[in-house]
Amino acid sequence: MRLTGHKIAVLMESDFYEPEILYYRHRFPEEGAEVHFLSRLWGEDSMTFTGHEHRMPFTVDESFEDVDEFTLKEFSAVIVPSGMVADRLRYTEDPDQLPPAALFLRRAFADEAIIKGVICHGMWLAAPIAGMVRGRRAVVHNNLLGDLRNMGGVYVDEDVVVDDDLVTARTGEHCHLFARKIIDLLAVRSRPTTVTLP
Repeated sequence: MRLTGHKIAVLMESDFYEPEILYYRHRFPEEGAEVHFLSRLWGEDSMTFTGHEHRMPFTVDESFEDVDEFTLKEFSAVIVPSGMVADRLRYTEDPDQLPPAALFLRRAFADEAIIKGVICHGMWLAAPIAGMVRGRRAVVHNNLLGDLRNMGGVYVDEDVVVDDDLVTARTGEHCHLFARKIIDLLAVRSRPTTVTLP
């Protein structure tokens, strides 16, 4: 299996696109990767989110707020999925503070060893942080063309676009192409080293 030893984080919230999330849950492990679904748990042990199309329940018990710098380096990729996940994760109680999910994404973007996968409306999560995708080649859902351009991104009219450690895809229906590209990129990389503290 090509991705044995790799860990992939997928951010989650309600109004996710069910076929996409189910695809990731099965496809990445087929290649040997561990998939971790992360969200903001608001102090709870777990939360159950509902899908956009069929209201499918999906329980998450890992919080990105608990991911320290060592744990973050264990992830080979961080994925922001389609649907309204990114919009829900953009919530912040204090308008003067960045949303916790955007702060997590900024940390991932700061590490070139981590592949950042952003699909469809997922680019919304990058919007609160100035310069996150400035000058980067990307594709987004057509509804977000203005957002991407206002963020300084360079729109490319392709279903999947790779710009170094950033992989973007047009819509949730392109999740199979998106996942395949991430798998191919990770397959030629060595897996991250697990850090053991004394």
